[in-house]
This record gives sequence, structure tokens and C-alpha cells, in this order.
Amino acid sequence: MYRPIALIPFVVVGLLAACSSQEPPAKAAMASAAAAHMVEIAAVRRVEIAPSAVRTGSLRAQREVQILSQEQGRIVALPHFAGDTVRRGELLLQLDDTLLAAELRKSEALRRQVELDLGRLERLIRNHLISEEELARARTALDVALAEEQLLRTRLGYTRVTAPFDGVISLRRAEPGDVVPGFTHVLTLTDLTSLFTTTSVSELLLPSLAPGDGVRIHIDALGADTFTGRILRIHPAIDAATRQGVVEVALDPVPAGARPGQLCRIQFTGRPQLRQVIPFAALRRDNSGEFVFTIDATGKAQRTAVVSGIQLGEQIELLSGPEAGAEVVIKGFLGLAPGTKVKRVASAAPSS
Repeated sequence: MYRPIALIPFVVVGLLAACSSQEPPAKAAMASAAAAHMVEIAAVRRVEIAPSAVRTGSLRAQREVQILSQEQGRIVALPHFAGDTVRRGELLLQLDDTLLAAELRKSEALRRQVELDLGRLERLIRNHLISEEELARARTALDVALAEEQLLRTRLGYTRVTAPFDGVISLRRAEPGDVVPGFTHVLTLTDLTSLFTTTSVSELLLPSLAPGDGVRIHIDALGADTFTGRILRIHPAIDAATRQGVVEVALDPVPAGARPGQLCRIQFTGRPQLRQVIPFAALRRDNSGEFVFTIDATGKAQRTAVVSGIQLGEQIELLSGPEAGAEVVIKGFLGLAPGTKVKRVASAAPSS
């Protein structure tokens, strides 16, 4: 028996096959776009930048002396305590000088006696009553007496110590009545108007600095304010392990409340120089060294070796690598490899 309805499944299958052989153009375009690796790029720039860095240090006094007892003796006067302000020439330490004063008086008497003897011998030599040798011995005895007198006078002066400069007593280690041996540390005198600090600075920044350059200094203990300072000196040697050099910086002027031992932060700003820079996010490192991903004329990523220099905020200097204007990848590194077709999704706004 004839059944026309049996042809229907074959017609349906043919229609489905025809539909599957022709994808919509929009879907094909989306698939092609998905094949490109999405990246964000930025351009290599050549700009004039002043390098800067912040380093920490501890404040110290340029002028600080230990007051020592240069003679052995009993302390009879020690008028100042820690924190006291003293003026140059003011008495700091007085030792008992009774014994030395007596020895000096004895030496002066002996010297006068030798002078009398020498005068008598000089009269006798004119009459040829003594020899030249006796006269020479008398003159030598006078020289010895004068030297002994000068020695005792100097030692007597050491029993009285005065301030060599205006300052503050920062340490007191003895009391009146103590008997101290020679060269005992009794007091420390500090000039609080001569505060400075030393810190380590990268060898890359040092060529941009010079003695006399201004810096900004923040002292944590004094709040949010910053203060002016200047570079005193730059040490000539570079530490081979850290590649850093020592820089001495002075507060100028010293703010109220600044004290030795306080933590400070020094902001160095070097002289502006023309530098080739990229965003720091573009720099990559592996076992082979530093590199960036650049975009070639065909829109593919390429690995390019670079040598970086000093970091300048969010930028980093390129000492060698792609020229100014070249595009480097700053985002989208996951799965990115040399030769990968990329699609730019945005360009980073250059930052100064």
C-alpha cells in the first residue's frame, strides 16, 4: 500500500543539514575576536624627570663631646645636670687641686733658686773662676726647672674644665665628692643646633645629588610637618653588596623639639634628566633577565630584553630596550607568549 507520509523524516534531516552548513556572519566574527589575547598597552616615552627617593635615618649631633677628667682627683664642683643649657667658657667640672697647687709652688721656688745660682756662676765666669762646663750645667738645670714648672701649671689647669661651645648637658655620670681616676667620662655636652643624619642612597640616584642640595625631612615625633635640610657631604665609596653610598644631611634650621636619636625620613630630589621610561607594571623578570612584551606591526606580542634603571614613582627608566613610541603590554600577561595575537582594549594614560 502506498504511504506518502514516510518521506517527511528525510525532508526534515535535509533542511537541518542545510542550516548547519551556514553559520551567521556575526557569530563567526565573534569567534575570530575571541581568538585574540586581550591586553592593555602603554607607549615608551622619553621625558625629563627629576629622580626622587625617601630614605630613613636617625638624628645625631655633629658637635658632641665627652667631658673627661684629665687628672685624678676628687670632684669638688659639678654644677650642671642632664638637660641644663650651658654657655661656652662656663665651668663644667672642678677637681680638688690642693696637691698640684702645692707641687707648683715648690717647683716655682726651685726655679727661682736655680736662677740665682746661674746668675752667680755667670759673674764668676767673667773672672775665669769657673769652667764653661759648670756654667752649661747650671743653664741646663734652669731649663729643666722651667719645664717642670710649666708641666705642673698645665696639670693644674686640667683640674678645671669649661664648656668648649654652647650646648646642653646630655649625660652626667658622676657626683661631687666622687674620686675619679684620670680620663674618666664625667659629662657629655651636645650642641642641639647641629643635628644631622646619615643614610644610604642608591648608586643610581647619587650622580643626581651634590653637597649643598636641598632636601625635605620629616621627623615622625614632630607630627606631619616637613622641614628643610641640605646635603653636607657624599661619601666617595659605594658598598659593593648593596650598591649604595652614604649621604650626610643636616637640618637647616633645626626645628624646635628635634632631638638626637629621633627617626627621620629624608626625601631626595635629583636634578631633572631626559630619561626613557615605561610604566613599572610593564617590566617582567625571569631566569633569563628583564624583559617586556612589545606589540609588532602585525599585532603580535614579542618578548624584548631590557635593562632597567632607577624607579621613578610608577615609572621605571629603561637604559636599553625598545625606542620611544613603541607599545608595551602593562596588563593581560596571563597566558601571553611571544607570537600571540593580541587585541588592545585600552591605552594607559601617561603619568608624569
